Amino acid sequence: MRSQRLLSLLLILQTRARATAPELARELEISVRTVYRDVAALSAAGVPVYTEQGHNGGIRLLPGYRTDITGLTAAESRALVALTGRAIPDDLGLGTALSSAVHKLIAAVPASHRADAQRARQRVLVDHTGWYRSAPPTPLLGAVQEAVWADRRLRVGYRHGDGRTAEYLLDPYGLVVKAGVWYLVAAHRGVARLHRVDRIGSAVALDERAVRPDDVDLATVWTGLRDRFEAHAAVRVRLRVSADEVDLVVRMTDGRRVGDPVVVEPGADGRAGVEVAFPSGELARITLLGLGRAVEIVEPVELRDEVLDAARELVAAYGG
Repeated sequence: MRSQRLLSLLLILQTRARATAPELARELEISVRTVYRDVAALSAAGVPVYTEQGHNGGIRLLPGYRTDITGLTAAESRALVALTGRAIPDDLGLGTALSSAVHKLIAAVPASHRADAQRARQRVLVDHTGWYRSAPPTPLLGAVQEAVWADRRLRVGYRHGDGRTAEYLLDPYGLVVKAGVWYLVAAHRGVARLHRVDRIGSAVALDERAVRPDDVDLATVWTGLRDRFEAHAAVRVRLRVSADEVDLVVRMTDGRRVGDPVVVEPGADGRAGVEVAFPSGELARITLLGLGRAVEIVEPVELRDEVLDAARELVAAYGG
């Protein structure tokens, strides 16, 4: 509804000194032209909103203007409480502050929505850690976090996945936690990259201010880097699977694969084709070994040979 969108636009402008039309368009999921139409509507309604041209321009509210309207609906109240209450790992030391904020949020929502908000907190819990896994230790997360929040350049010693070490001068964009693993999104020589925080061996925040583009959006940068990494690193495997074992293969590879498998209908021999991508060859080998006779690897041939060698080693170990 347009009224809700106008309210969202007004609240965004209240929390920021300025915002560009493209930024607002991305956040509100509308076109830039619609942003300007909504700004005109707010101005016509008496809201002191104006635009400035130029490099540091954007859309602003007149300094000092505030509105006490929050406009939280019942669904919004439930969503905020359910997905913030106990949902974020306490690695950043924000657990106490978050708990306090949730209590304040419940107290602040309209009385008609308060029971729903409290019920959501009691009935929804988000656990970020995968099954049978514990988060890797990140002793330097605090130092990295301080540099991110202070917008300071960071000099790090970094260990790559192949064991190679290197030193980098980084411009931090932000921190992301995925499945219990923390990543630093930062630019090196102007190019955004992903860095696992548990692989950072040293971190020194410099007095220099980080170079961070005004229009950078952490979620957008993260999504692009994640998708690029998955597409580059993925090992695509073609399997032959008995028709009655397809569901087992799909279920047993869940959480270890990239995306959903492609299943080709069974042929005359009663075996279906299954194409599945894994984040690495090692994970593919371990997973498919565990499935035993339920699957036959067709491609890549190198992976098929590796699994065959591992099976021979197992026979040798247990056969005598």
